[in-house]
Amino acid sequence: MVKRNGAQAELRHRNLALVLRALAAGENLTRATIAAEVGLTRATVSTLVDELLAAGLLEERGAQRPGTVGRPGTALALAAAGPAGIGAEVGVDHLAVCVVDLRGDLRCRSECPADNRGRPAAAVLAELAELIGRVAKEAAGMDLRPVGTTVAVPGLVGQDRGTVLRAPNLGWEDVDVATALGPGTTVVENEANLGALAELWLGGHDRLADFVHVSAEIGIGAALIVEGRLFRGARGFAGELGHVPVRPDGPLCSCGAHGCLETFAGEEALLRAAGAGTPRALRTAAAGGDPAAIAALAGAGQALGVALSGAVNLLDPQAVVVGGPLADLAPWLLPGVRAELAARVTDRRWRPQDVVTSRLGRDGVLRGAAYSSVRAVLDDPAAWIHTPER
Repeated sequence: MVKRNGAQAELRHRNLALVLRALAAGENLTRATIAAEVGLTRATVSTLVDELLAAGLLEERGAQRPGTVGRPGTALALAAAGPAGIGAEVGVDHLAVCVVDLRGDLRCRSECPADNRGRPAAAVLAELAELIGRVAKEAAGMDLRPVGTTVAVPGLVGQDRGTVLRAPNLGWEDVDVATALGPGTTVVENEANLGALAELWLGGHDRLADFVHVSAEIGIGAALIVEGRLFRGARGFAGELGHVPVRPDGPLCSCGAHGCLETFAGEEALLRAAGAGTPRALRTAAAGGDPAAIAALAGAGQALGVALSGAVNLLDPQAVVVGGPLADLAPWLLPGVRAELAARVTDRRWRPQDVVTSRLGRDGVLRGAAYSSVRAVLDDPAAWIHTPER
């Protein structure tokens, strides 16, 4: 009997997650449409929906819109209050924190400039903890309860998902971020991985399950989504596109090698080549037709295309998604990227349209971090329902 009851409880937990994820994929569904989508009976779905409503994970939005066949059902959506996720980002020149709700909507955000290169990690993390505390307080005023915090970092993260093994552009080695931020559910993740997950979950790409996501600030990172999942590699370090050599006799890179992509298309290399002081100044100069800015971006696009062509030939993805700060520069970068891919990708069916620009832009990493925390509730709503302090 115990075994049978345990199996029934496990089945119920799985079905609760099925219903919640169906609503995450499409709002304003009714009990009947959910039942058809997930393959459960309407009676079973009604029971599960009632439980999710009572737990504050769903909300009703009134009768379904006119034009549907038969008697209209009650439209359902994920709740705007209740569980939420905190995302934090440690950049070379800034710190940022945001909160998203169960729907993935950005509810509050705070950012401050900070020169973090070579700065003691303890000082950076103390400032970040203060920023997290302020944003969490703001979220509480919106009746949101953060279930965890994910910290995005520009470096290699250990398999414990709490330690930064190496972040060259920060000067960090073996930094225990999770412990430094104090009690709570804290996970550390590479920023490029989070940018890719944000595109998968929130980017609005219909049926895009296999893609390479590339973004850049001081360094250049890439991440791989394969069959709808993040591909980490054997040791968790997949996606180091910035250190793929595009000209082996090129400049010395921070990693110790020569001619890495980062030395041609990283933020510092771009600003230096364009004679611009900031990324915003670079974009303004390019938009104004400045020859140095346009030439710098064209050269960076060419180098990026060379590196990406190897990834495309190796992995055969559906698309390449350009995100982060690179998305702001896409009008001047992408012609070079597409030209190199057209010349180098062996599959001649590859099209320029297969290189797409992120709609999330600079906030992609931060929103991906926050949403990765709250997605735990979508994956296991029963755990949230039975949390004593809820």
